[in-house]
Amino acid sequence: MNLQKLREIVARLRDPETGCPWDRRQDFKSIANYTLEEVYETIDAINREDFDELKDELGDLLLQVVFHAQIAAERGLFDLTDVEASICEKMLRRHPHVFGEPDQRTQSEAQIKESWETEKVRERAEKDCHGVLDGVPQTFPALKRAQKLQKRAANVGFDWKKSTDVLDKIQEEITELEQAVAQRNVDQITEEMGDLLFSCVNLARHLKVDAESALMTANRKFEARFRRLESELASQARKPQDCSLAELDAVWSKIKRG
Repeated sequence: MNLQKLREIVARLRDPETGCPWDRRQDFKSIANYTLEEVYETIDAINREDFDELKDELGDLLLQVVFHAQIAAERGLFDLTDVEASICEKMLRRHPHVFGEPDQRTQSEAQIKESWETEKVRERAEKDCHGVLDGVPQTFPALKRAQKLQKRAANVGFDWKKSTDVLDKIQEEITELEQAVAQRNVDQITEEMGDLLFSCVNLARHLKVDAESALMTANRKFEARFRRLESELASQARKPQDCSLAELDAVWSKIKRG
């Protein structure tokens, strides 16, 4: 089986007379959430190092690409060949240090990064994205979008000089949040909580940590520990809701100590 076979399958599913009723009804927007789900499921398989599942998830993700391209072809917009040509052209253009002239292949890592950012600025300008923050998708997870926005601003010099400055800013935001909590101002609490999270993402960026990945790791660690807590209590014929906070905390501390 090859990609052409997959294209034929999707085209058959979309056939207005003999295709699948569900597949025929779909458009770009109706399957957008399915596309997003497949991305997250692919990342989950990678994080769990389940490579058999990764193979399946990459297939599901590839199906989404072919499906979108098929809809576009039906509307006379573009087809899968155009999609492939576009990404090939972009990769060649963005990697002159690999595919360019001999003198371009001797660039330092700093020069490569500068060329990459310059090229992306040029690409955004071609798409009529003239503002520094234009083109950062609204659908990004909030942490990822915050990091992207901050990086864009930093590229034009709007940034803290060092990570300790960001730590000071975090302390300032904590103080403002404490004041809002003391005043019981719900709207202010929400705003200050957002400012604190935004500052934490800024610190992650300065420390060269991907905030989204860091939080995903923390989520997995919490989940694993809480499952161990449930297992520990189950061995005593108890459930978390049957215990006091002090009892839960004692078991939690034991689990953390390993």
